[in-house]
Amino acid sequence: MEITNVTEYEAIAKQKLPKMVYDYYASGAEDQWTLAENRNAFSRILFRPRILIDVTNIDMTTTVLGFKISMPIMIAPTAMQKMAHPEGEYATARAASAAGTIMTLSSWSTSSVEEVASTGPGIRFFQLYVYKDRNVVTQLVRRAERAGFKAIALTVDTPRLGRREADIKNRFTLPPFLTLKNFEGLDLGKMDKTSDSGLASYVAGQIDRSLSWKLSDNPALNKQDVKWLQTITSLPILVKGVLTAEDARLAVQNGAAGIIVSNHGARQLDYVPATIMALEEVMLLAADAFAIVVKAVQGRIPVFLDGGVRRGTDVFKALALGASGVFIGRPVVFSLAADGEAGVRKVLQMLRDEFELTMALSGCRSLQEITRDHITTDWDAPRYRHFAPRL
Repeated sequence: MEITNVTEYEAIAKQKLPKMVYDYYASGAEDQWTLAENRNAFSRILFRPRILIDVTNIDMTTTVLGFKISMPIMIAPTAMQKMAHPEGEYATARAASAAGTIMTLSSWSTSSVEEVASTGPGIRFFQLYVYKDRNVVTQLVRRAERAGFKAIALTVDTPRLGRREADIKNRFTLPPFLTLKNFEGLDLGKMDKTSDSGLASYVAGQIDRSLSWKLSDNPALNKQDVKWLQTITSLPILVKGVLTAEDARLAVQNGAAGIIVSNHGARQLDYVPATIMALEEVMLLAADAFAIVVKAVQGRIPVFLDGGVRRGTDVFKALALGASGVFIGRPVVFSLAADGEAGVRKVLQMLRDEFELTMALSGCRSLQEITRDHITTDWDAPRYRHFAPRL
């Protein structure tokens, strides 16, 4: 069967993967309302294309934290990719490099930072969970630095694991032939089988719930502050998991190099907004806070989005709402399961081609030409009516 769009890979992955593995990748938290809403919200954004513009040449290149990439479409961290395919993160890293874009490696990868770096050149970020044992975190961050990773994506929405009912029913655990390779030598690379979700039990035992914006009055406890991470690495830190204006402001005030608007693929707290719905609120406050905190710097910190991106049109909508780029997760693991590295390459190419077409049909020749006026949404109908008298 010829694959013509990204979503078709999911059905193939469902056929090929064990039920426990497919359900782990595909499912969301509790009622899975946010899981559906991450996709549905994009359909409530419509285009206002401009016509009779010379779109012979389309430039999709952009710069992220100083690194030039071919398109504003990057790979989000997805855990345990060797459950999907024997080459796992190796294949994903090679595909991202071939596409000229960024791969973000999960802390809970089944290939280590050193192994992924060995696949060849590429721009790679490292996603970080903060463990109770800060020595583990320090070692991991420094290994990522030595392996050539360019930024840390700090996940801040997981003090506890969301209630993923499919994982509970399946008694999810990492298959015995795999380990969390980054923790293999620390006796933290295996996951015990439990009476519910093995991953939930692992998180409860290892992840630091006390992680906080706030600096403690007790110097002995200052390691609990998010700023602690800046003391152990010179890498830029992206704060991943922001959904509100209030937290966007705090992220900027705490020195974040960027923000990733994310609801963890709808796997944490159900009934939070779709990320595309939260984006504009975060954008406005991040820009405002940046202007206040760093008046001498022109521009603002970049804001990215993940969650629900399945079409090039989705990428355009996110950029029109102010995002600097998007990250994709499930399309990567589903295409990896279906066809290994070739599948991931094809997903990236299809999204690139669709995004380029959307730009052309909207009258945009570069990312800088994509503006809020190119879209209208169901939450700003009065704004759209504003244009009617001028038509």
